[in-house]
Amino acid sequence: MDHDRRTMRIALSAAQDAAARGETPVGAVVVDPATGEVVAVGANGPIGSCDPTAHAEIVALREAARKRGNYRLTGLTLFVTLEPCAMCAGAISHARIGRLVFGAADPKGGAVIHGPRFFDQPTCHWRPQVEGGVLAEESAALLKSFFQARRKK
Repeated sequence: MDHDRRTMRIALSAAQDAAARGETPVGAVVVDPATGEVVAVGANGPIGSCDPTAHAEIVALREAARKRGNYRLTGLTLFVTLEPCAMCAGAISHARIGRLVFGAADPKGGAVIHGPRFFDQPTCHWRPQVEGGVLAEESAALLKSFFQARRKK
């Protein structure tokens, strides 16, 4: 658990970087649990990249796949500060991520424990182990403060 919290702090740092660029503060980290190696770090970037798919999870998965030379990331763990949406859940499944750890739940846009519950669908071909709530309060607070500041403008 302590390792999960330390790794989620890396994801939170990436989320803070995204916020500094005016992006929704979500960060993601891909880790090899066998070695503890941080394979890739991603932060939200749809606005700056003009890419609607540039969610933190997708950015991290793309980098990890590039570094590994394989789109299959079997056995790796993905940490993300916010419950993944349906697009990201689909990418996690296709990448064969072994474990997903997320921070804050997302009742409005999440697709893991909310909404379509992607991994529970019979058409989902790969289901990672899922754990939510790791540094959830910190993750939610970062999002809340980001959107409060934007509403004041």
